[in-house]
Amino acid sequence: MTESAAVQAMTPYELLGGPAILRQLVDRFYDIMASDPRAAGVHAMHHADTTQIRERFYDFLSGWLGGPQLFIEKYGHPRLRGRHMPFAIGEAERDQWMLCMLQALAEVPMSNDLREHLEEAFMKTADFMRNQ
Repeated sequence: MTESAAVQAMTPYELLGGPAILRQLVDRFYDIMASDPRAAGVHAMHHADTTQIRERFYDFLSGWLGGPQLFIEKYGHPRLRGRHMPFAIGEAERDQWMLCMLQALAEVPMSNDLREHLEEAFMKTADFMRNQ
């Protein structure tokens, strides 16, 4: 197998760098959400203590990116839309969430190709979560 083929066979989780870099991404995402006034609306949907949601998001992203299926092992199928139905998510909330994620992706070391892939995948998912 060529080096290029080996890279193509890797999951986004592996390309990102595994658990340590994923943890960095999740923590940076929530730190931005808590500190950027442009994300105040989406930040208000979360508890003041984000310890638990950080862990759940980390677990979810681990499996979503092709790594260990931590979320499914602990909580079952993610059912993203169902779990987010109690929250009014419109374009503004989607855009605030994406603002935080795009900034976190920009700050975490990864290849440009992976960053572009993740930006597109997160945007599709964030748009899918709209319920307003």
